[in-house]
Amino acid sequence: MVKQIEPIWMKLDNAAKIYPAAMRRDWTAIFRFSMNLTEKVDPQILARALHATMPRFPSFSVRLRRGMFWFYLDHNPGEPELQEDVANPCVRMKLRENRHFMFRVRYYDTRIAVEFFHVLCDGSGGLCFIKTLVAEYLRLKYGAKIPRGAEILNCKETPKEEEWEDAFLRYAGRQTRSRQEPDAYFLPGASEPPDGIHVVTGIIPVKEVLSRAKAMGVTLTEFLTAVLIQSVDSIQRKNVRREGHLKPVKVCIPVNLRAIFPSSTLRNFSFFVNPGVEARLGEYSLEEIAAIVHHQMGLEVTEKNLRARFSVNVRSEQNPILRVTPLFLKNLVMRAVFYRVGDRKTSTTLTNLGRVQLPPEMSKYVQRMDLVLGPLSRNRAVSAAISYQDTLYYTFTNTMKSRELEREFFHRLVKLGIPVKVESNQQWS
Repeated sequence: MVKQIEPIWMKLDNAAKIYPAAMRRDWTAIFRFSMNLTEKVDPQILARALHATMPRFPSFSVRLRRGMFWFYLDHNPGEPELQEDVANPCVRMKLRENRHFMFRVRYYDTRIAVEFFHVLCDGSGGLCFIKTLVAEYLRLKYGAKIPRGAEILNCKETPKEEEWEDAFLRYAGRQTRSRQEPDAYFLPGASEPPDGIHVVTGIIPVKEVLSRAKAMGVTLTEFLTAVLIQSVDSIQRKNVRREGHLKPVKVCIPVNLRAIFPSSTLRNFSFFVNPGVEARLGEYSLEEIAAIVHHQMGLEVTEKNLRARFSVNVRSEQNPILRVTPLFLKNLVMRAVFYRVGDRKTSTTLTNLGRVQLPPEMSKYVQRMDLVLGPLSRNRAVSAAISYQDTLYYTFTNTMKSRELEREFFHRLVKLGIPVKVESNQQWS
């Protein structure tokens, strides 16, 4: 049995602080992982697996509380009630209806899915949780002996305190860098009613995309970003006739800081870069955009630059005046900052978790993995990619009535000779 630790309460990590202030009745920042198994999911065994997993993740056994000066996280006993999956994933999370937990576990047919409120964790922490949960499910159902380690936790081990550290505070430096940058082009179009989310997934052979990326001398993420930028720029040029009125087209790319600043935290520890092109200067070929993105990523994704960029947020949090400002005033300020320097600076988002590997003892039961990023507060069409075995699953989520961005993106891949099979939660052509 796992050794029980004292119930914990925590401050929100530096990245999480913005989300309670920015959330609205119709929006919370949600992302989702899912695994499709070889056989239909048994909900009773899944409930047992969740019960066994929760003590190993004490930083997930929390609820959001409102203090006088800051929101904070307090211990929440038990676990969320299992839910049958729905056609529209990543809709707003009503915490009261979820026993105040900030994640929900869903199932349908062969699929197990977990959706996370970004206050709780980032993609790395969420991926670790679903891997561990599914490993426990397979252990209970089939007696599978799955190796445990840093990515699939042993639920019989005692949790480690470093797994819920705020790594931003540990690595913040004295030097900071301004948040200022030009606003980006905003995709136009009428919105769907609340909770109306279109999900379109392209199923793509990884080797075909890698081959194209290598031919251009860029990474897979840089190649996909270039195609996405070209797709958005094409839409802009159809809607904005005067070249002088064209705006920059930029894509927000989250960066896992653990690759640069070693940390075992399961909470948020990622930042972002915004590569893009200045559309006013003329139309760009895909090769030109790929080269620009490659060099911008090389300049931005460095230890010193990333430290300076997230340190400005840490230093703001530590400002003596801000620290003693009542929460309702903080929320007004943080909400204004979020909408002024948040997703106004980018046209869309692409988060790529890369290739996910499971031990053979587990992969023989897992047929497919998906990552879905919930729409942002302003950018209503966003995308996420994850590679499992020989397949890249590239998923758009969109709260607009138009499917133009998805159509542009996948058609461009097909024109490059990359086969794409498209799935959607709604009729799409």
